Amino acid sequence: MNERVTPQVFPPMQALPDGEAELSLVVRLPWEDVARLGQEAGRLAAQMQRPVTLDEAVSNRLRSTRPAAAHARPGAEQPAAAAAPGGAGVTSLPRISGTA
Repeated sequence: MNERVTPQVFPPMQALPDGEAELSLVVRLPWEDVARLGQEAGRLAAQMQRPVTLDEAVSNRLRSTRPAAAHARPGAEQPAAAAAPGGAGVTSLPRISGTA
């Protein structure tokens, strides 16, 4: 039986009190990537000495591997990849493991 679970509805983006923003999205991943996220969550949980969700592991990984978000600052020059149509997309996001 292949039934789809009805997803909960969240606002697509909301501002948080700490000055950050939270995005809600659905991502389809191969099981190998889900396993890598689980490993990342385990490492982070050991470091923080508390349980960690996969959401937290992804957020932490993106924060620790991303370049400065110059494009998000007012008055900043646009990076070439963001300015060019068809520029960097999802494929440019860092992988969870060190392998490509």
